[in-house]
Amino acid sequence: MKFLITGGAGFIGSHLAEELVNQGNEVYIIDDLSTGSIVNIEELIGEKNFHYFIDSIKNEQLMAELIDKCEIIYHLAATVGVRLIIESPVRTIETNIAGTEIVLRLASKKKQKKVIIASSSEVYGKNGNSPYREDYNLVLGPTTKSRWSYACSKAIDEFLALAYYKENKLPIVIIRFFNTVGPRQTGRYGMVIPTFTKQALLGRPITVFGDGKQSRCFTHVKDVVKGTIDLAIHPNAMGGIFNIGNTEEISIENLAKLVKKLTGSNSEIIYIPYEDAYEDGFEDMRKRVPDISKIQKLIGYNTTMNIENTIKSVIKYYRNILE
Repeated sequence: MKFLITGGAGFIGSHLAEELVNQGNEVYIIDDLSTGSIVNIEELIGEKNFHYFIDSIKNEQLMAELIDKCEIIYHLAATVGVRLIIESPVRTIETNIAGTEIVLRLASKKKQKKVIIASSSEVYGKNGNSPYREDYNLVLGPTTKSRWSYACSKAIDEFLALAYYKENKLPIVIIRFFNTVGPRQTGRYGMVIPTFTKQALLGRPITVFGDGKQSRCFTHVKDVVKGTIDLAIHPNAMGGIFNIGNTEEISIENLAKLVKKLTGSNSEIIYIPYEDAYEDGFEDMRKRVPDISKIQKLIGYNTTMNIENTIKSVIKYYRNILE
C-alpha cells in the first residue's frame, strides 16, 4: 500500500514511517521541519519505498499530488508541546486548523482516500471524570488562557473530520494520543520524560512544575504506532474516535524520582511554580488517564512497554546523543 504522513519527520511520524516501510509499504512524508528533524528519518533516506518532501502542508499543489498517489493519509502535522503552544498561540491555531482543512478538502476530492486524524488527550480539557472515555464532554478553560488554544484547535480538527465524513462520505478515523514517548522525542517544547532524562544525564536539577502530584500515563511510541496502523486498516474504525494510550498512572514527582534512579544521577529534584514555568494563571489537570476499552474491543490493542522500560529506551537514546 501507499501511505502519506504529514509531519513525517516528527517524533511519532518518523516511527510510523519506519514501521510502514519495514512492512513493505511505500511511504511518502511531508514536513516543514519546524518541530521535526531530518535526523529522525536519516536511516530511511535512500530506501526505494521512502520519499520525503521538506515543505509545508499549506503547499496545496504538492499536497494534492501526494494525496493523489496514496491510499491512506496520516495527518500528524501540528503544533505540539505546551511551551510552544504558550509562546506561539497564533501559530498553534493557524497550523492545526488550516492544515487539517487542507488535508480533508483535498482528500475529499478522492472518495477512496482514508484520512487518519491525530488528535490529543488535551481535548478533554478540565473534565475531572477520569479515566476519559471518547464520548465524554470536553471541558475547556477560558479563552484568556492560551494553553487552551491547542485543545480547542484539535477539537475543531475533529469536528471538521466528522463533518467531511458525514457530508462528503470521506473515510476518516480520529485518534486521541495520550502522552506518547520514546526515542527521538525532544524536550524542547515541554515534553517531560526527555526533559527529565537530559537533566539527569547532564547532572542538572530535574525541574518538576507545580507540586508534582499531578499524574499522567505514558505510552511507548512502538505501541502507539502499532495501534495507529491497525486502526487505519480496520473497516469498522471508519468514522470513529479512539483513545490510544497506556493506563499505567504515575505522578510527575514519582516520574522524576524514577528517571533519577534509572539514570543513576545525583541531580537534585526541584519544584518550579507553573507561573514561573509558563504564564500567570496557567491551568493544568491533576490527572489524565485514558479509557482504552473501545480500541481494545475493536483491534485487541494492548501496550507491551511499561513506564520503566519506556524510560530506559529514552535514556539509551539520550546517552548515545550526549556522549
